[in-house]
Amino acid sequence: MKLSIMIEGQNGLNWRNWKKIVQTVEDCGFYGLYRSDHFTNASLPDKDSLELWVSLTYLAISTKKIIFGPLVSPISFRNPVFTARMANAVDELSEGRIKLGLGAGWQEREHHNYGFELLSLEQRFLRFEEGLKVISGLFSSNEPFSFSGEYFTISDAVLLPKPYRPNGPEILIGGNGEKYTFPKVISSAKEWNAIFLTPEKWVSLNEKLDQQLQERGRNTNEVRRSLMTNLTYGKSESDLIKKLNGKDQAELKRKGIITGTTSQVIDQLHQYKELGLAEIMLQWIDLEDMDGLIHFAGNVLPKFQQ
Repeated sequence: MKLSIMIEGQNGLNWRNWKKIVQTVEDCGFYGLYRSDHFTNASLPDKDSLELWVSLTYLAISTKKIIFGPLVSPISFRNPVFTARMANAVDELSEGRIKLGLGAGWQEREHHNYGFELLSLEQRFLRFEEGLKVISGLFSSNEPFSFSGEYFTISDAVLLPKPYRPNGPEILIGGNGEKYTFPKVISSAKEWNAIFLTPEKWVSLNEKLDQQLQERGRNTNEVRRSLMTNLTYGKSESDLIKKLNGKDQAELKRKGIITGTTSQVIDQLHQYKELGLAEIMLQWIDLEDMDGLIHFAGNVLPKFQQ
């Protein structure tokens, strides 16, 4: 199971801390580095929020090894043509290391504040489906590509230069929804990224995805499985108490959050590894705490490297 780091870009991300995070993740040997794509927080206070694609362009030219990408970039405020063009360019710049995480959009506040229509849940996923078709079509078509839908229309569109990889960057779709998310995963994605699930809940939902794949005549191993969840890690018991800040550790675990000191976190991660997860993206909230991240990498990461 690969161990990666996930950053909430709306949680105070700026160039100063982003450069440190990128260098630390690369130097420490993590598999990947991902970040959210939001203009601002779901509720006040507003904090620094570094533009996603600009930050990923910097990452592409500043690293050599790590896999990276948005987790996830919404179709609701990212026109799929621009997303395809930017992802294609950054993928070539990084020599094929981007994983294109896509979503329908969910955060009401940022859509209201910045003038983007979120739509009802059903309409949102219809728009998402159209966006996926536009992006996949531009990536894979050898001829000018046309698409006419309710939300997006393009005519004789081309993507040049051609994608660095055949059919473009691999698409990841995140979410836990059986009704709306799974059909999009099955039709358009190479990877399903679950969110904040305990091992038991992950097993249950994973089986349901397998069932839907089989019902559509697909092999279950055609879709890679990963998980994004929070990591609350303490270098020591006293450090953990400080990080928990009064939160109940047992309750956090019941929510699918990985929390503890070195040995506790290793035990929890092994539970996920035994399930067959390909990768786990660990949400690192404190963007200034590189000492903690380095300690985690030195004491936990080696247990999951071949």
